[in-house]
Amino acid sequence: MSIIRDELARAARALRKLTGSNAPRVPLVRLEGMIASGGRNANALSLNRLEKLLDKAFADKDIAAVAISINSPGGSAVQSRLIHDRIRALAAEKNKPVLVFCEDVAASGGYWIACAGDEVFADAASIIGSIGVVSASFGFTGAMEKLGVERRVKTAGKSKLLSDPFGPETKEQSATLTRLMEAMHAQFIEHVKARRGEKLKDGARLFDGSVYTGAEALELGLIDGVGEARSELKRRFGDKVVIRPLSPARTGVLSRVMSSALDQLELRALWARFGL
Repeated sequence: MSIIRDELARAARALRKLTGSNAPRVPLVRLEGMIASGGRNANALSLNRLEKLLDKAFADKDIAAVAISINSPGGSAVQSRLIHDRIRALAAEKNKPVLVFCEDVAASGGYWIACAGDEVFADAASIIGSIGVVSASFGFTGAMEKLGVERRVKTAGKSKLLSDPFGPETKEQSATLTRLMEAMHAQFIEHVKARRGEKLKDGARLFDGSVYTGAEALELGLIDGVGEARSELKRRFGDKVVIRPLSPARTGVLSRVMSSALDQLELRALWARFGL
């Protein structure tokens, strides 16, 4: 199959040269939505859902670069890392530069993925950053008492039950959650420093979970420029650049209707954190 694919690629290059259409080509991969493993939300961004799409974007040997647009309020730290690492692995393997364009929001896990870019751009009004970790849950203990419902949970191992919305949170549970969140936060900080390096301005406020406009993010070194994908690609590669949009397939209406109401509330809350 690889031999056939290479022959087809050579034939395509020859045809473009003969027809005078040998203009620079850039695939533009669009990543939009929350970041989560596919089991929770079929349309969420996950490595399983994006892997073939990313492979497709980097497949053509003659592309000038790979562009990625991101519009995400974040989500799973693990999936954010996996997607980022896959982009960087392909960039190294294919020796192609990666240009990332942040749209409305590239926050938390969305910014983690954005750091995969050799250069990162955003609109002046984009929301960038949120380099932190959040854990949110509910406590129904008062409601349980009023309803006369008794919660019965048994565990083997005193730390087995990390959090129980139907029971009071203990000091031990709170301490464990805090430890896990601080460890993930430290990994996030290390990741951003490794990718952005000396571009970052000094100051702990970069890593306290704050968000910034694109214009502010540029001053702080979180991004490299203010601009949108098509204008920047034309400026860089010429007016004749061929931009090939690529997006992950979406599930049908029935699948979205059948998804968990709690998942939809979580998704809505995630966007609402940034006023969207």
